Amino acid sequence: MRKLPLSEAIREAMIQEMRADPSVILMGEDVGRFNGAFHGSPGMLVEFGPERVWDTPISEAGCMGLGIGPALTGLRPIVEFQYADFMFCAMDQIVNEAAKLRLMSGGQASVPVVIRGPQGATGRAAQHSQSVEAYFMHTPGIYIALPSTPYDAKGLMTTAMRLNDPVMILEHKLLYGSASPGGGKAPSDKTVSEIGSEVPEEQYTIPFGRADIKREGSDVTIIATLVMVHRALAAAEELQSEGISCEIIDPRTIVPLDVDTIVESIRKTNRAVIVSEDVRRGGVGAEILAEINEHAFVYLDAPVVRVNADNTPIPFGPASERNVIPQIEDIKQAVEDVLKD
Repeated sequence: MRKLPLSEAIREAMIQEMRADPSVILMGEDVGRFNGAFHGSPGMLVEFGPERVWDTPISEAGCMGLGIGPALTGLRPIVEFQYADFMFCAMDQIVNEAAKLRLMSGGQASVPVVIRGPQGATGRAAQHSQSVEAYFMHTPGIYIALPSTPYDAKGLMTTAMRLNDPVMILEHKLLYGSASPGGGKAPSDKTVSEIGSEVPEEQYTIPFGRADIKREGSDVTIIATLVMVHRALAAAEELQSEGISCEIIDPRTIVPLDVDTIVESIRKTNRAVIVSEDVRRGGVGAEILAEINEHAFVYLDAPVVRVNADNTPIPFGPASERNVIPQIEDIKQAVEDVLKD
């Protein structure tokens, strides 16, 4: 099977669905006339024309509002943000309009809009390096997908374009095709572009709310998202040489969250570590921990350990960023700590 980078898998999903469904349109800053290179949409303006590929002004609130309007009339817009951080400029449109209009209209209106954005720390300034998923996980009415592999990205994106409610697809910039998530600092990260990069040519969907077990194990369950899936896999490989067997679960979607798969794994391993790049306070890891506490507490032989970014803005500078963002050695240490109890 051919291999694709994550950005190309997303692009292929959009193209195939736009060919199959004329109601799907694409809009965002520089998605068309500048060839969409930043967004993973090269060539789409040429194929689909300006009636279906719209370059928008540099106004995230306006762009999001422009996506909601067509969605209410029966179209299926894909709204792309150059950085997920810029979604904060459109919070009113996302949180108060897109997420709530179905309920406020008594089910008479739906907002089938897909919201895309790259996120995560990659050596950029604090306003371009955040992980934003927890802000929107808190908002009822929005599905949220976090693809960690090209295979997952294509399937989740296809599903997203067919749902009748708002969907947010958050993609880590280091997974777009980089062979080294971590700025080349961690040699064992270099396999990221090979993991799950085999992508079928035909269309397929991945159901939301169904986690994927990326690696089976017996001693500890690691629940990880986005680029941290790959760092967890690298950590598990190193720990295996020490006789520690890690099971790694990628939720793939956090709204809805597949709690059943997480609980079943913990029933087997009796220990859990949660790894995500968002900050520790009020983050996705805290919500997953709460679900484990409610549904799997009786199976635990040790307290659950969270591995997150520090509660600080992402610093500018490779060394400082590396100290704030979870690394492979941090995951290994967390696993060793949870196995001490």
